[in-house]
Amino acid sequence: MANKAQQPPHLHLAEVTASQFIDIWKHFDADGNGYIEGKELENFFRELEMARRGAGVDPSNPQFREKMKEFMQKFDKNKDGRIEMSELAQILPTEENFLLCFRQFVSSSAEFMAAWRRYDTDRSGYIEANELKGFLSDLLEKANRHYDDKKLTEYTQTILRMFDLNGDGKLGLSEMARLLPVQENFLLKFQGSKMTTEQFNAIFTFYDKDGNGYIDEQELDALLRDLYQEMDLKNLPAYKQSIMSLSDGGKLYRGELEIVLCKEPTV
Repeated sequence: MANKAQQPPHLHLAEVTASQFIDIWKHFDADGNGYIEGKELENFFRELEMARRGAGVDPSNPQFREKMKEFMQKFDKNKDGRIEMSELAQILPTEENFLLCFRQFVSSSAEFMAAWRRYDTDRSGYIEANELKGFLSDLLEKANRHYDDKKLTEYTQTILRMFDLNGDGKLGLSEMARLLPVQENFLLKFQGSKMTTEQFNAIFTFYDKDGNGYIDEQELDALLRDLYQEMDLKNLPAYKQSIMSLSDGGKLYRGELEIVLCKEPTV
């Protein structure tokens, strides 16, 4: 717990490296839930103000609250009252901003799912370090960023530090999806209602009406409508398109759908 009381790192810098960005994130996301919120958010804003102004600030001052409100209106893109990693990337300019670089390469959740399918080469339901290295190599080339093999290895490790929430050295779909802008991350719609493998198998069997071992677009449409009735139906075509980007020629096999709807793919 001692290092929680340490001076927040790097906030005084005009530009931070990707590694420094992670240090800042891990310092303020004290409970590790993937958000800076509540007291964490107040601490972050107070320290940011101090770093930028070079003077102390009083959180009890109404002016502080007003400035914090303006700050959130500017950077809290999905208006949920907390800061996510992709939102923090807009606040802290980085010289190696993977998040913004990623946006140039993958601008929608459908493109993200297609990229996932391309780089999960062994269809394990994870992107492992070697697959991630290939992904980042293409990403940097498309963004016209210069790098050598040493830098590429460093970037791969940094991305794992950023998004490998359970520390297993590989990225699951929901971990990797945190790279997406919050408004594009359709997987957030499924969080909180993730099903077990047993539940998923029963549902897959039910909606695979013809028993051919895969779900087509019409069957997926029926599944999503029944399973997530509270979803905004106007967004349903976009969710469906994103999930079908994982399919093999319009055939969505059990493993591909499982990584969207279940906590973990079975391996």
